[in-house]
Amino acid sequence: MTKSLGLSGMRKTWQWAASGLLALACMGGALAEENPHDPYEGFNRSMFAVHEVIDQYAVKPVAQVYDNVAPLPVKAGVGNFFGNVGDLWVGVNSALQGKFGDAGVDLGRLLVNSTVGIFGLFDVASELGLERHDEDFGQTMAVWGVDGGGYLFWPVIGSRTVRDTFGWGVDLMADPVGYVDSVPVRNSLRGLRIVDIRASLLPADKVVEEAALDKYAYIRDAYLQRRRNQIFDGRPPRQDDY
Repeated sequence: MTKSLGLSGMRKTWQWAASGLLALACMGGALAEENPHDPYEGFNRSMFAVHEVIDQYAVKPVAQVYDNVAPLPVKAGVGNFFGNVGDLWVGVNSALQGKFGDAGVDLGRLLVNSTVGIFGLFDVASELGLERHDEDFGQTMAVWGVDGGGYLFWPVIGSRTVRDTFGWGVDLMADPVGYVDSVPVRNSLRGLRIVDIRASLLPADKVVEEAALDKYAYIRDAYLQRRRNQIFDGRPPRQDDY
């Protein structure tokens, strides 16, 4: 009798979950009609819910401890180190986009910070007037004319488009951290990078929570707007022309 009740309860639970996901997908489909940039909204909202759980119970608590315990110079050094690690690939993408002057600056930053800046722990290049750029392969494909393909949201990874999801995969393969021989060191560096990025976003949490009636839509729209600015280097065309 107990087993029967247990199985019945499980069936009801799964039925309830399936109904909830179906309703979510239908709601996402209806909302997608209002936002043509988000044709996969039902899927995205499901992934966003998964992400929120992972973030609340795993990533965010670790980031909060890191933010509270690590001294400011340590956090600055960690951010500078990973920024320096990425400058080579930033330079490659600048060149692929035809921004050869920026590419020279990116490689100059890498040289200065890797030597005088002690492996990138100190951002000496910025003090010398070498501006840090923000380029990735997703932006490169956009400059080449590849369409975004619609908005996507991935747990932990966060907001992307179809194009930028592929670009993120290329960026990951080009990441020098991935070529560290020691598996524990490599995984520790990747974990530290995630925690450092999440800690840098902690101040924005309260703003999002207070400003957003729909947190998912707020994050989506903010990402898409920021991405347009990145692709067009802060000078995006009119929305109807884009």
